[in-house]
Amino acid sequence: MHTFVLAGGCFWCLDAVYRTLKGVTDVVSGYTGGQVPDPGYELVCTGSTGHAEAVAVTFDPEIIPDEVILDVFFTLHDPRQLNRQGNDIGTQYRSAMFYADEEQKALFETARDRAAELWDGGIVTEISPLGDYYRAEEYHQDFFAKNPNQGYCLAVALPKVNKVRKSYASYVLAS
Repeated sequence: MHTFVLAGGCFWCLDAVYRTLKGVTDVVSGYTGGQVPDPGYELVCTGSTGHAEAVAVTFDPEIIPDEVILDVFFTLHDPRQLNRQGNDIGTQYRSAMFYADEEQKALFETARDRAAELWDGGIVTEISPLGDYYRAEEYHQDFFAKNPNQGYCLAVALPKVNKVRKSYASYVLAS
């Protein structure tokens, strides 16, 4: 099993997308990349902690390759937006990849370079060492499935889920 920690806007969207993929065994929404120990959602939302909303995606690379997990990441958010995704603004919504070791760092850099060929404009995705990872509050875990009719889920998360379902159909779990 491999685990990648990725941040690309609100963690609800990343969580929703990765849970639809074959070979993904766990997705944990949380906070990383900041200087405040064990922050909560309200504090992270202030933008003062340095943390990003992120997901820790655990998957079986025999079922879904590392490259697909990373290409999905660059498909489901706009890596050219600095410290934001759409109307979600602040460093907590930055595009970032947090590596656990040098092998992951190399994979992340290669994925970013691959994505740069597809996106018009400069990619601002940060690639940083993974520090402490703090699990978000329980209500953030699998938020989309628990709240399918919530406004943000319908307006923002659902289109991302549908985009990935279309682009990576062979890796999507049967509905």
